[in-house]
Amino acid sequence: MSDKRFYIETYGCQMNFADSEIVNSILLEEGLKPVKEAEEADLILVNTCAIRENAESRVWNRLKEFRGLKRDNPSLTVGVLGCMAERIREKIIDKEQLVDLVVGPDAYRDIPKLLRDVDDGRKAVNVLLSLEETYADITPVRTSGNGVSAFVSIMRGCDNMCSFCVVPFTRGRERSRPIDSILGELELLSEQGYKEVTLLGQNVNSYKTEEADFTTLMDRASLVDPEMRIRFSSPHPKDFPVDLLHLISERPNLCNYIHIPAQSGNSDVLERMRRPYTREQYLDLIDTMREIIPGLTLSTDIISGFCGETEEEHQDTVSLMETVQYDLAYMFAYSERERTLAHRKLEDDVPEETKKRRLSEIINRQMEIQEELNRKEIGSEHLVLVEGPSKRSDDQLCGRTDTNKMVVFDRKDFKAGEYVVVEIDDATSATLKGRALRRSSIREYYGETVSA
Repeated sequence: MSDKRFYIETYGCQMNFADSEIVNSILLEEGLKPVKEAEEADLILVNTCAIRENAESRVWNRLKEFRGLKRDNPSLTVGVLGCMAERIREKIIDKEQLVDLVVGPDAYRDIPKLLRDVDDGRKAVNVLLSLEETYADITPVRTSGNGVSAFVSIMRGCDNMCSFCVVPFTRGRERSRPIDSILGELELLSEQGYKEVTLLGQNVNSYKTEEADFTTLMDRASLVDPEMRIRFSSPHPKDFPVDLLHLISERPNLCNYIHIPAQSGNSDVLERMRRPYTREQYLDLIDTMREIIPGLTLSTDIISGFCGETEEEHQDTVSLMETVQYDLAYMFAYSERERTLAHRKLEDDVPEETKKRRLSEIINRQMEIQEELNRKEIGSEHLVLVEGPSKRSDDQLCGRTDTNKMVVFDRKDFKAGEYVVVEIDDATSATLKGRALRRSSIREYYGETVSA
């Protein structure tokens, strides 16, 4: 197996990309070598997402393409990892015969054994979910990315059981990774030169071990390296810790940006979604966040056209977006997922045409809000962490503000991983544009020391 070359293609959320880095580590330990193109590989693994129908469709199409590669190279092994694995294992292996290997998100340690089964001529499947697995002892290997920012999983699974969400069925019950394991990974990332880390979980504010809750983890994470920014995603509105807001306001390397999913702006829809808060409670939380953290930016998730959604309920979502003024939103039309409560108990009765029209209204309004907010940034200064060249020109660099806004500016002699003070002189709905003034650092710029 040691002379095999592997290629991993990842779909879906940040958690999936973090999982692919765990699989990288496991395969490299076995002596396999990573390649950048599927055509160069002896082993192709597709890490899948089951949250949206569109993501599943893309995976199916890609697997059919890989079947063509397999015809040209009969020794090629193709496998599916992650959230789609358990749900479609019979169809994908037996009926469609698209893959040789199916591995659920809690079974990555079993991949070497499963590959040996494939080599022996057997189809290999392990989609068992675990109550304990956190991969805490596996150091992820990052073979892609910009070398500046990284994702760190702090927990796995979810206990919330929102009626639209398949995650509890594909990723299992909630369990938290030991804090020393997380801090050890942060220390390693700091030594490797990473300057920004996002802590990941389906509901990060549910993080809990005998040693720490989420606020304690954020406190200790911020002390690992005063020059490394810390972000997190995603919290749940139902139990967001107020003490964490005070900590963010005090620590300059804890970013003034929070992704706080609303899903809908109508309390009745939220109840059908099994989201245990009302519109009013959500807005009260937003007010508390902004009161404690001046200059806070917010993003959210919105589902358009959920079961039974009326035109009035849709307009409540539009008005929520106008009230909160999100700096960014991830917006989707509802797509029914098998095994969820909504699939079993509710009717997906909003016509597709109506879903698309409502989604378009939401997107258009959000783009207007984003452009208005970004244009208000003109004339301000930001400390920008340089991520690398701009997508449009090698003569320009791009990076993010503390508030998670992308900024583009002339390259000069600045490099990825540096902090640069940038004056904003133009803006679009997606990007700030500016003039680089000087190099800096978190401690120099904020004039503070990160300390306990």
